[in-house]
Amino acid sequence: MKRVSPAAPTQRQLRVSEEIRHVLAGIFARNEFRDPDLATAVITVTEVRISPDLRRATAFVARLGRTDIDGLLPALKRAAPYLRGQLAHALRLRVAPDLSFQPDLTLEEATKINRLLHAPEVARDLD
Repeated sequence: MKRVSPAAPTQRQLRVSEEIRHVLAGIFARNEFRDPDLATAVITVTEVRISPDLRRATAFVARLGRTDIDGLLPALKRAAPYLRGQLAHALRLRVAPDLSFQPDLTLEEATKINRLLHAPEVARDLD
């Protein structure tokens, strides 16, 4: 059975994803939240991926210098309807996408790989 890889995002998906990331980043920068968990949190939106029909968007979020973003995911889920409303006002889309949030683990993975590459066992093999 042949495996089918998912199609690459279209230019429209990429453009809408970047617009959503920009709007969310602005909202997080202004700290316009009533939720006490989010009111003082500094959240960075690193990437947004949107479905082909533009109805579901997944935002990858991180906290600079901290690894405790998992604790904020329930608060972000509670704030999703508010954020969706803000997106509806800011974007020219027929339907504002449903938002979900995932932790961005790329920085942690890069740190782990860097640590492995500088381990004495690996450094010995590279010489």
